[in-house]
Amino acid sequence: MNANRLFNILVPVISVLIGLLAGAFMMLGFGYNPITGYTALWNGAFGDLYYFGETIRQVTPYIFTGLAVAFAFRSGLLNIGAEGQVIVGWLAAVWVGTTVEAPMVIHLPLAIIAAAVAGAFWGFIPGILKASRGVHEVIVTIMLNYTALYSANAIVRNVLSDNEDKTPDVAATASLASEWFQNLTYFSRMHYGIFIALFAAVIMWFIIERTSMGYELKSVGYNEYASKYAGMNVKWNIILSMIISGAFAGLAGAMEGLGTFGYMSVQSGFNNLGFDGIAVALLGANTAFGVVLAAFLFGALKVGALNMPTEAGVPTELVDVIIALIIFCVASSYIIRWILLRFKKEGK
Repeated sequence: MNANRLFNILVPVISVLIGLLAGAFMMLGFGYNPITGYTALWNGAFGDLYYFGETIRQVTPYIFTGLAVAFAFRSGLLNIGAEGQVIVGWLAAVWVGTTVEAPMVIHLPLAIIAAAVAGAFWGFIPGILKASRGVHEVIVTIMLNYTALYSANAIVRNVLSDNEDKTPDVAATASLASEWFQNLTYFSRMHYGIFIALFAAVIMWFIIERTSMGYELKSVGYNEYASKYAGMNVKWNIILSMIISGAFAGLAGAMEGLGTFGYMSVQSGFNNLGFDGIAVALLGANTAFGVVLAAFLFGALKVGALNMPTEAGVPTELVDVIIALIIFCVASSYIIRWILLRFKKEGK
């Protein structure tokens, strides 16, 4: 038991080290000092309290989108629509945050719930089409991403503002922003959403691992025909999985609308939180705890990389390649696992 636990810890650690080593060779090949580059990366993510706060701010929505993709995957579904679900959740949270007047104890939870409901509805659409008509969820979710983007832009410009490119700021009673966090982290955009994200990870773990509903969802993911033969309602479980997955992604939008920005603006393209969530889920092996760790790694790389061009002189394009290379190596950890198992068998 202890050997297996050590093995499970060793594999991702080795994967990260190989990724960092590959990135170092990449920098050396282009004439840059990898020690200087990685020092800049570390300083950009954890160098002081401001950078640490920004890293936590970036990690927060990644946890939610990672959970969204992972939850659907555990049920055998590919939710490529987390991006659109983030957008509608963001829109719903800001809509409630700017139009409703209520004390914080009512207003803030109401805005967060609105985001979850909006995301859940956006997940319900591909879920019901998959369950009732057999339409592949990948196609529907991709199409809904664009529907969410352009519909949200139209609503922001024509409904929530007077032909402006951004909404008014959400009321203070609906804001996740923390003056204490801002003062502590030299006015970073860190907010209370990180605690909600960690709680959401616990919720996913509990549903998947400790409830009969989670058992049925996993069973349908493994083999829907055997699950149907065992008396499970496969269609309902498909719909339910997409609803819960969409709710997680919608909450990521709430974190942006109520925490990071405090408003919603017209977007020229996707913000990639949902698409990055796919990588986070894969890095986290589609488990709640793994998603949290992967979100921290992904967030630190994303925020820290912004410091590499200014402090180490590494061009932005090369930084993107290095980060992608590190993530690729971590995502390919199953190769490391296979190699270690091979040596383990030969050792016997």
